[in-house]
Amino acid sequence: MNKQLYTAMLELTHNPLYAKVLQSFVRSRASSLLIPGFIKTFQVDMADYLEDPGSYRSLQEFFTRHTLEGTRPVTMLEKTIASPVDGVLTASGSLRGDGHFYVKGVRHSLETMLAVTGAGERYQNGSFAVFYLSPKEYHRIHAPSSGRVLKRWAAGEYSEPVNDMAFLLGRTPLADNYRLMTEMEGEAGRFITAKVGALNVNSVMPSSLQDSFEKGEEMAAFGFGSSVVLLYDRPDVRWKKEAGTFVRQGEAIAVEGQS
Repeated sequence: MNKQLYTAMLELTHNPLYAKVLQSFVRSRASSLLIPGFIKTFQVDMADYLEDPGSYRSLQEFFTRHTLEGTRPVTMLEKTIASPVDGVLTASGSLRGDGHFYVKGVRHSLETMLAVTGAGERYQNGSFAVFYLSPKEYHRIHAPSSGRVLKRWAAGEYSEPVNDMAFLLGRTPLADNYRLMTEMEGEAGRFITAKVGALNVNSVMPSSLQDSFEKGEEMAAFGFGSSVVLLYDRPDVRWKKEAGTFVRQGEAIAVEGQS
């Protein structure tokens, strides 16, 4: 697909009417007719989920399905960071001190992503990780570390795909798409969990607006496959997984304070 065609398709998705129609459909009862085909096409393993596949009244309900208790144990080892989602670890590492991070060779601006002047300064020498959730994955987001909430804010209006084609063409969807950020502070230091919307469906739904979260506690849900960016203000986070690794929500992905 050439750049001009891809760009033209993205402009269509930015049309408010188009987005509204799509959102209405995925929340409708009619959309539930697509669920059996979706499960088969994407080979979704339903053994981990609470509800029977026939009980979902819409694609939205299916995308935000709950897991069975005990299927996502949360690491309780001291100084560990837990994966906030089921997904592929796209990138992780240390930030370079220049206010940018790199995903698949594309430079993303912290200040642009956070959309608040000066907000990235605290994190520019810290650590980051990016997770991609395909449409088939568990779509709920959980706290990677325990802490109290300092701030919540949203940025961006529309969303485009967070996929290889976008990065190949040099686009920066993680910094430009609709996104909902939560900044927290705890024993791990300060950290931000940025929930980035996917193509067309900007539904990042907070599960709770409570003042603090324990590690592994549910924070929000996606209405479609999306991405999560973690930022820690400390530079000594050691990521335990290689880029391209599939991780499950709750498993240990990093250790604080070790080189």
